[in-house]
Amino acid sequence: MTELLTAAQMRQIERDAIDSGAVTGLELMERAGRGVVDAVFQKWPDMSETSHRAMVLCGPGNNGGDGFVVARRLADRGWDVDVFLYGDAAKLPPDAKANHDLWLTSGTVSPFEPTAFRGCARPDLFVDAVFGTGLTRSIPEDLAMVLEARMMGNWRRGHTIRRLAIDCPSGLNLDTGMLPSSGANKMPTRVNSAHLTVTFHSLKAGHKLGLGPTLCGDVQILDIGLTGPDAAARAMIGTVPDGERARLIDPCFGNHPLPPRIWPGAMIVKLRGSGHKYDYGHAMVLAGGPGRGGAARLAARMALRSGAGLVTVLCPPDAVLENACHLDAVMLHACRDADAFCQIADDRVSALCLGPGMGVAPETRNLVAAALAHQRGDRAWRKAAVVLDADALVSFEDNPEALFSQCHSRTVLTPHEGEFARLFPDLAQSERSDRSKIDVVRLAADRAGCIVLLKGEDTVIAQPGGGASVHSATGDRAVPWLATAGAGDVLAGLITGLAAPETAPDFFCVVEAAVWLHCEAARAFGPGLIAEDLPEQLPQVFRRLGA
Repeated sequence: MTELLTAAQMRQIERDAIDSGAVTGLELMERAGRGVVDAVFQKWPDMSETSHRAMVLCGPGNNGGDGFVVARRLADRGWDVDVFLYGDAAKLPPDAKANHDLWLTSGTVSPFEPTAFRGCARPDLFVDAVFGTGLTRSIPEDLAMVLEARMMGNWRRGHTIRRLAIDCPSGLNLDTGMLPSSGANKMPTRVNSAHLTVTFHSLKAGHKLGLGPTLCGDVQILDIGLTGPDAAARAMIGTVPDGERARLIDPCFGNHPLPPRIWPGAMIVKLRGSGHKYDYGHAMVLAGGPGRGGAARLAARMALRSGAGLVTVLCPPDAVLENACHLDAVMLHACRDADAFCQIADDRVSALCLGPGMGVAPETRNLVAAALAHQRGDRAWRKAAVVLDADALVSFEDNPEALFSQCHSRTVLTPHEGEFARLFPDLAQSERSDRSKIDVVRLAADRAGCIVLLKGEDTVIAQPGGGASVHSATGDRAVPWLATAGAGDVLAGLITGLAAPETAPDFFCVVEAAVWLHCEAARAFGPGLIAEDLPEQLPQVFRRLGA
């Protein structure tokens, strides 16, 4: 699955499957436990070759029930297994209680007592089956101490303890990817990371947001046979997103990779065939004054590389000479103010990029207003795409509503967290409480009346009405060298170039593809990347897509 479900959505899918009579809760728990053991042996084949020792810490809910199944299945393979229960066995949910009692027919369950852990023999595998998808509070200090890696300090010398988490490491909120704090003035309880996390049916939002990728390690998705109308993914990448479920920006659907020609290939109009340059659109990038044109030039070059038929940089008259020294294929035009822009931008202008290097000033606000009001005439079937970044956003810090009132459906705001906080102060990181990054970007998109792209390692895109997606630049897609000056300007240009063609797909889908391609270009170059390298790397990425 490419969807990122919430805990509530996952519970509903399980409940519907059970209520339909297609499966029982006990059957799901058995499939989950068996699948977890298979995942362990797949990741660590040496563990399947002979018996080992495991420590399984079970929690008070169904996550603990999965842990009892894991313990039983490991014991069946000759493993020595120590099982501890955090909670009261009498209060376990029925299915978890049934598996607790089944384990007792061949093993023992020790009550949770921190000192008891130190008396156990060193395990080869530690299984965290305490809290799974539903946790929204901070875990108690005594539990955190046991889960803490330092608790195993005496064991770890010269002995590798592999850590497995069922659903997620206990203490992680799988809706937000964050660690809930235990009070208004208290720090979140430390959560220890896992080497392997096994989750069921689909990824959850917290696996890809915030601290989730760091804490969960290698995340494996286990199909446990859930069926029903809500069990299937609702919207394939490259199609209009579902309004209720977020999705991962990844060339995959239904656990199967998509051919590059399907995605992202279908988002890149110039890969489809021949056409006149104006068929691929005329993009304009507005630049700042003397000494401040570099950001706009980066955006313009990427817009041309990514598929716009022609690109023009508009800059103040006193910056024309400076920009002329740097531009060849990109055209150049003097533009004194918003009135001049209205005279220059004709009905063939299909995409506009404003913000990089323009300066925070009233004239920037006027130019943004002119761009958003730009009319393309009768021969154009839709409005020009407008990409607003950097100074185009900060210039409205004192009156965000003045910006939002002018935005339309083919507008995208591309802030980083600092710029986002200036436009949406009540949705800033410090104000989010238990709301996820997906939640707040959805609220921002509804408020702004356009697409909002909040940049970061966990980039979130949302459009009015709830459609949302996440790009996670973590794990094998980690690109720390992308944290470099100008990279955001290049992304703005990439969106502009992909959106410029007259036959460009749905704008939200274009924005998703741009974020993925931006990361791909950075990965293709590797360490040492600077922003100027990204446009030059894009042709290599296109070639890998089969273009």
